[in-house]
Formats: sequence, C-alpha cells, structure tokens
Amino acid sequence: MIGDVRGLARRPTGAGAGAPMKSSTVLVTGGAGYIGSHMILALRDAGRPVVVLDDLSTGLAEAVPAGVPLVRGCVGDADLVTSIARTYRVSAIVHFAGSIVVPDSVADPLAYYLNNTVRSRELIGAAVAAGVRNFVFSSTAAVYGEASSEPLGEDAPLTPVSPYGASKLMTERMLADAGAAYGLRYAVLRYFNVAGADPLGRAGQSGARATHLIKLAAQAAVGLRWGLDCFGDDYPTRDGTCVRDYVHVSDLVQAHMLALQHLDEGGENLVANCGYGRGASVREVIDAVKRASGVDFPVRPAARRAGDPAALVADPSRIREILGWVAQHDDLDSIVASALAWERRLGEAREPAFAAAMEHA
Repeated sequence: MIGDVRGLARRPTGAGAGAPMKSSTVLVTGGAGYIGSHMILALRDAGRPVVVLDDLSTGLAEAVPAGVPLVRGCVGDADLVTSIARTYRVSAIVHFAGSIVVPDSVADPLAYYLNNTVRSRELIGAAVAAGVRNFVFSSTAAVYGEASSEPLGEDAPLTPVSPYGASKLMTERMLADAGAAYGLRYAVLRYFNVAGADPLGRAGQSGARATHLIKLAAQAAVGLRWGLDCFGDDYPTRDGTCVRDYVHVSDLVQAHMLALQHLDEGGENLVANCGYGRGASVREVIDAVKRASGVDFPVRPAARRAGDPAALVADPSRIREILGWVAQHDDLDSIVASALAWERRLGEAREPAFAAAMEHA
C-alpha cells in the first residue's frame, strides 16, 4: 500500500515500519523511475537505509523493491519533505525527480521550469530547514547546449538551447548559492545519455512513455513497436545524425554512490561530468541494436527535433580523478545487450502494471 502523504503513511515494510529509522537514511526522489530504481538497488546492496519520494506521474510503484518505504508525493511539497527527513533521519538526498524530454520542454517551457526548477527550490529549502547535510543532484549535459569543444569539460560555456537544460542549470546555481549561504554540501553530476539495464535483471527502463533511443530501438527489435524514427540526418557529424555519449545506468549509479561517499567523508562540493568520453551516432546505435538482436527493423527518416544539439561527448577526467570512478560497462554493445535483455524480460512479465506500461509505450 502507498499511503496518504500528509500522514506519512507508507507501504508496510515489516515490524516497526512506522517508526523513525535508527540510522541515517538516503532520500531518493524519483526513486520509482528508471535511474532512481537502480540507485535504490545500489544503496540496498551497500546496506544503506533508503526512503523514496515519488509522485508516480511517470514512475511505477512496482519498480521500488519490496521493503523500501515509498511515499507518494511531490518534491515541491516542502512540509512533506521536511517530515520525511525528520521521520527517517535523512542525512542525504539524491534528487532524480523531474521532467526530461527536450522537445516537450520546448513546447511547454513553463511546465519544465515549474517541475524542474521551482520544485527543486522547495526541495533544497526543505533540506536546509531539516538539517540534511548532503545533496546529490541529477543534472544533464544539456546545460552545455551546442558543444563548444569535444569532449566537453565542466568549464565549457553553459549555454543551454532548451528549457530542459536551462531548468537544470538554474537548479545547479541554486545549489551553489545554498552551499555558500547555508553550508549545504552538494555534488552535481552532469550526465550524458543514460541507457541499459541492471546486469542482474532486477531493474530497467519501464515507464509508460519511452523517449530514449536505445530503449526505443530495443522495443522495435523485440516487436513492441513498428520501427524507429531517425530525427535529422543533416547534422555536422560523421554520418549526419546526432552523436551522444551513452553511459550504462549501472555505471551512472556507481558515480552517485561515489558522490555520496565523497560528501560523507568531507569532500569538497563537486560538479562533474558522467560519461565515457566517446560518442556514438544515432545510426551507430541503430546498427548495434540490429546486430545484437538479429532483427532488421524499419527506420524512418524524420525532421530534426527542437532543442537537440548535434553532438555531446563528456570529458570524464574530473570524475575519475576526484571520485575514482571506473566504468564497468563502457562499450555500446554491452549497453545494448542489457537493454535488449530487459525488454525481453518485460515481454515475459506478468505484473499488470508492467504489462500495461508496455502496451502504451
């Protein structure tokens, strides 16, 4: 059961489920979503207490492992966040919740500024009020806009070309100001294109609306959609299609775990890219999925999407140097293989929520 947020009723987690935690806890916003659900697994594997806050507008309650408290509510509800922080003795927040579709942000920018910026401001304010020490923020390479260099370092110009990127950049600046004024310790991870699924098959991308290229291509390969649109073939790249630095979700989550450890140990506030330092084009991704699946699904040329830069590739030097991050799944074929395995698993799943999600993907 997911309870009413005002009473902090929660999904039962066994004896004493309603009592405050005896040790410090990590609050994961958006924990019922794609990346957040992987983060919960990593925290549990490490033995860290965790509580999830998610409004379930895009996430699925079934993605949160049994035994993990799930509070249904909005990250912009400062009173709720403060109550969660005090009830569970939250020492750190990992903030994944937000809207992420670039073309949607162009079509409805005010919705993105509300969900990604205004509500993040309330979350940060509640963290400060409740005495939460550490804050890890899920940012994006979209803060850079059109790449001024390749690969992109953290000191590259910040000139987002979409409201999505701008909304995330505003939150980065709020964290920097909150850190200076109130002593909130923070790590900002600007990650590039996350993809793939948990290698053990425990989690993957299961939301009702797929937008990520590898997810869409994998769905086409297993027969869940007719094929794939290729948005733009006239970009100034090696084959005319957009180039992105694809990072496996498990590697990305490990970066968040290292960021938490860094802050716990008194490390300095941090802004770091999270990518592999090499890019793959849309056509190269499609070819990789076709090769791995053995399925030659249709690909239809389509117009460019608003707000899509031609190329975004990370310089990961800082995250490697400061956090000691070492990628474990850093090749496109490995990412694609895990994504395909997850799609096949979803196709066999009997859970009604997952089945319904796939029907509308």
